[in-house]
Amino acid sequence: MPDSNFAERSEEQMSGAKVIAQALKTQDVEYIFGIVGIPVTEIAIAAQQLGIKYIGMRNEQAACYAASAIGYLTGRPGVCLVVSGPGLIHALGGMANANMNCWPLLVIGGSSERNQETMGAFQEFPQVEACRLYTKFSARPSSIEAIPFVIEKVQYLRAVRTSIYGRPGACYVDIPADFVNLQVNVNSIKYMECCMSPPISMAETSAVRMAASVIRNAKQPLLIIGKGAAYAHAEENIKKLVEQYKLPFLPTPMGKGVVPDNHPNCVGAARSRALQFADVIVLFGARLNWILHFGLPPRYQPDVKFIQVDICAEELGNNLKPAVTLLGDISAVSKQLLEELDKTSWEYPPESKWWKTLREKMKSNEAASKELASKKSLPMNYYTVFYHVQEQLPRDCFVVSEGANTMDIGRTVLQNYLPRHRLDAGTFGTMGVGLGFAIAAAMVAKDRSPEQRVICVEGDSAFGFSGMEVETICRYNLPIILLVVNNNGIYQGFDMNTWKETLKFRDPTAVVPPMCLLPNSHYEQVMTAFGGKGYFVETPEELQKSLRQSLADTTKPSLINIMIEPQATRKAQDFHWLTRSNM
Repeated sequence: MPDSNFAERSEEQMSGAKVIAQALKTQDVEYIFGIVGIPVTEIAIAAQQLGIKYIGMRNEQAACYAASAIGYLTGRPGVCLVVSGPGLIHALGGMANANMNCWPLLVIGGSSERNQETMGAFQEFPQVEACRLYTKFSARPSSIEAIPFVIEKVQYLRAVRTSIYGRPGACYVDIPADFVNLQVNVNSIKYMECCMSPPISMAETSAVRMAASVIRNAKQPLLIIGKGAAYAHAEENIKKLVEQYKLPFLPTPMGKGVVPDNHPNCVGAARSRALQFADVIVLFGARLNWILHFGLPPRYQPDVKFIQVDICAEELGNNLKPAVTLLGDISAVSKQLLEELDKTSWEYPPESKWWKTLREKMKSNEAASKELASKKSLPMNYYTVFYHVQEQLPRDCFVVSEGANTMDIGRTVLQNYLPRHRLDAGTFGTMGVGLGFAIAAAMVAKDRSPEQRVICVEGDSAFGFSGMEVETICRYNLPIILLVVNNNGIYQGFDMNTWKETLKFRDPTAVVPPMCLLPNSHYEQVMTAFGGKGYFVETPEELQKSLRQSLADTTKPSLINIMIEPQATRKAQDFHWLTRSNM
């Protein structure tokens, strides 16, 4: 007689939502961020049933930022789950940001039913086509029967592989609404093995020899450590290069911590001088884009020799012709350089004129910053705030930062000691990433070490982009301390008296400068509204006390609203980040 149990199993059905969730689980997806609704709610529920963490956000853009940060922090793509039409469109900013930052990301978007295409269906939109501009890969399964094969074997697995292989980036998979609840026979499903991490590639031996020769002959060498080095986990080899050969290094904003910021060879305090007068520069996972002034004069010497180390062949030689290009995994290539330099007893002389020049400039700039920080007048300035914050920062905390002066000045004062522990506006210069990044970092922190904290430093304008994510932070009780550095505006604002005088008998749309925001806004009340701790501070003493209390209380998130001088700015700059800037 036939086995009745086998017959039952062979006829067992499984929904498309469960197939998608299992495909995610098979590929070691740990986190999904999103906002549920028609037609993706069932996917989120199915994922939770399999043990995948689902974090419900308040805006798809913030959800996409969070998922992309997971990709950077873990090396596996975070998933952003969004509804059709407007929901997907809101996520495009996160996709573009992930692609520009070279971070793995997978967006799964619901879409209108197949039999309603071109009929004006609910939230109908050409989603696959739209996402192609912002992703490495964008596709849609053709049938419910093909979900196990198309999503996983052909498309999903391809999406995961595409997101992490080569230069990492964003990928999109489109799910028609009718796929979610339609059934497929369980026996027809064949899950593929988890996509492995990318193979380690090494640079050509001859190119490594040439690079080592150029470094040995340098009179004024400089290593620039980018976030690509952090992503590649190249910290051990690069630190050996710095220490063994007495080389000065400069981290890019998210390269901070690959070698600790307090290392004696870090020349971040003399950034402009180091860039302007170096004769040989080794780029470890750093691109010659606007952040590094394109590698062009007058920021650099006209005859400076660049050695580019990058995983992406298309990046090599961008904007200029380098002296040497080293294509490969940054950790592996830096080890190759170590081995080649080890063949001689060479080291860069620590008492050279170059080191003397850099140290003098560092000392001068640090003194100028300390002088600004020591000012007793109120309201406080940026430097006063950041020096007091730096005194209490836990060594292992994640630092998330966004804003204009808030981010740029904070980068020079707030130190990172560990790799992949700083997140900011990045290559795309995106405002609004802060709270999404902080939530992602907090999820990783909770899983790695329950005591680890996330310090999210926001300008008041930057906070406004995603302020409602405070409710998300409180709902999941995440270990985040938000610092809102409040100058009442974008770049600069008005104090209350000037604000009132400006508005007297006049239409605010005609007289309020475009940079101004409402003075003395109590952003801390957003946090208290959802059950967290809020502090409104105006003095260094209040700042120190509130930060001390926030760090001591591990049971609740907190927000410290820090009032500073509305016209406060940074110290004089040799070169602005942007070629043309009056701000």
